[in-house]
Parts: sequence; structure tokens; C-alpha cells
Amino acid sequence: MKKFKVGIIGHFGFGYNLANGQTIKTKIVAEEIKEITRGSTCYVDTHGGIRALLSTIFGCFKLLHRCDNIVILPAQNGVKIIMPALAVANCIYNKKLHYSVIGGWLPAMLQEYKWLIKYLKKFHYIYVETSVMKTALEKLGINNSIIIPNCKDLQILTEEELKQHTNSPYEICTFSRVMKEKGIEDIVNVIKNINSDKGRTIYKLDIYGPVDANQTKWFEYLSSTFPDYIRYRGIVDFDKSVDTLKDYFVLVFPTRFYTEGIPGTIIDAYAAGIPVVSAKWESFGDIIEDDYTGYGYEFGNIDQLQSIMEKIAATPDVINQMKIHCIAKAQNYTTQRFKEQLSKYII
Repeated sequence: MKKFKVGIIGHFGFGYNLANGQTIKTKIVAEEIKEITRGSTCYVDTHGGIRALLSTIFGCFKLLHRCDNIVILPAQNGVKIIMPALAVANCIYNKKLHYSVIGGWLPAMLQEYKWLIKYLKKFHYIYVETSVMKTALEKLGINNSIIIPNCKDLQILTEEELKQHTNSPYEICTFSRVMKEKGIEDIVNVIKNINSDKGRTIYKLDIYGPVDANQTKWFEYLSSTFPDYIRYRGIVDFDKSVDTLKDYFVLVFPTRFYTEGIPGTIIDAYAAGIPVVSAKWESFGDIIEDDYTGYGYEFGNIDQLQSIMEKIAATPDVINQMKIHCIAKAQNYTTQRFKEQLSKYII
């Protein structure tokens, strides 16, 4: 039986054109590990969820037989099933276990499912995206976490390629899953209010991303209320994000998920030289420098979001000056930097 350096368990969605954050990060991490190991990798695709549980578990045991390292990138259900199963089985196999966390929800989940903590302690390394997460895990007695920020393989714009904005209407966008919890309706209402109050089109809003399968009726109704200055623009291939974003004034990230990690959409924006206006979720300060690479508003405070949007429309030069800071910040989230950090532990 052929042996491999690393086996990777995650939501690849092979054969499907999926654009959610979990799938994108899983594929990026897998590609970088493939480079680190010079191709000595194999995979288990968890796509299918509970319906594919038996084949997933069978695949995990095959990896334990064949690989020196096992890397998992599970969603929440996977944490409750795959992670304990691997931790227990590894008492026999004695392989090196790695957990690459996607997003920032793990510490909150562990508050509810404290029985998982003992299994996480059996992993050699837990890779978290933010200092907030590392601190939260340490408070739970989990001391094997390493901060490795999210990354993307993007062509970062040069200073000469940055677009300057001087006059309204200013084109802005969202670039995430399209669902209530991402605050899409919040920015829609804010833009309607601003344009209505001014009696002209100050902002045009484009909405990008996959519509959540469980919220299609909500979005159908919401989009039926769109004026001509608000449009849904569909899904963008992950490698086309910079070209899509580079001409926008700002990206708005009005999330209602307090436990976001380092969202890939903000990395996209930085690579395109686009400042970000965002809700101050738990790990906001790990990626956005207020008044430097963007603006933050109090979590859930839509009036404050509107005030910021009114302010930047009146002072576009401030946003134009931030653009150079954004492309510099993007260097922190390159796949090359990610690979350099991860290679210290995947050996």
C-alpha cells in the first residue's frame, strides 16, 4: 500500500462548483500542503455530510494506515464526530494530528460541548486564524494552538493600479455568502436610506456570492425591493476576485456572525486595494486597522454603519489614501507566508 506524508480530511466538494468559505480554505490549505510535501498527499472529501458519514469514517481510517500526518478541516458536525474518532483511533496508530480551524466559532462551541476538549488536547497542533481564538482556547486549557492567519493565492495590485474615486455615485459591494446572518439586508437598507435622504444616487451597491440554499425565499423577496442602484451579481470564481473588486470604492462586511475568524472576503478586498467597512465582530482587530485599512462600527449598530457611509461619501480622499495601506496589509495573507508558517509543523 502506497504511503503518503499527509492525509487531508475536509469539504472539497470534488465535482461541484462550490464557492463557500469552508470549501475555498480547504482547497487552498490542501494545495499548499501538496507543495510542502512535493505531492505526497491524499484526501478524504466530507461533502455529503451525514449521508456520507460511513464512507468518510472509512476514508479516515485508510488515511491513518497510509499517512504520517493527518490534517482535518471540519465543519461543526465534523468536530463532534471526526475529531474524537481520530483522537481515539490514534492511540493505536500514533500519527501526527493537525486541526486547521476554519472561522472563529470553535471556542464558543466548546463552551457548549466541553466533552470535546479532552480530544482536542490529543492533537499535536491546532491552527487558529486569530489571537482572539488562541486566547479563548487557552482559557479552556487547550495550549496546543498556533496562529496561522487565513490566506489566498491572489495577485496583489500595485500602487500604480489602484483606482481613485472622486465623485458619486460611489460603487460599493458585498462579497460573501448571501444570507441574513451576513448582514446583507442591513447594507441594502442603509444605501436606500442615504440615497433617499439625499434625493440622488450617492451609492450603487452590488451583491456577490452564493445565496444560502435555506434562504432563497428571503432573498427573492429582498431582491424584489431593489431599486435600480442595487443589483445581485452572482458568484465569482475564487481566482477572479481581485479583477472583480478592484474598481469598487469600498467593500462592506456587515456580518452578524460575532465569531467570524479572518474572512477570505477581506483578504480579497485588500489584494484589490479596497478598504473595508465592517461590523466589529470578535476578531475584527486581527485583520482590520480602524481608520487605516477601513472603518468599523459597533456590532449590530446599523445607525453607526449609516453614519460611516455618509462620512466617507463626503470625504472620498480618505478612502483613496487607505488603498495603499490595504495592498501592504494583503502581504500578511499570501499563500507563500502561510506555507512558510505551516511547513514548520508539517514535517
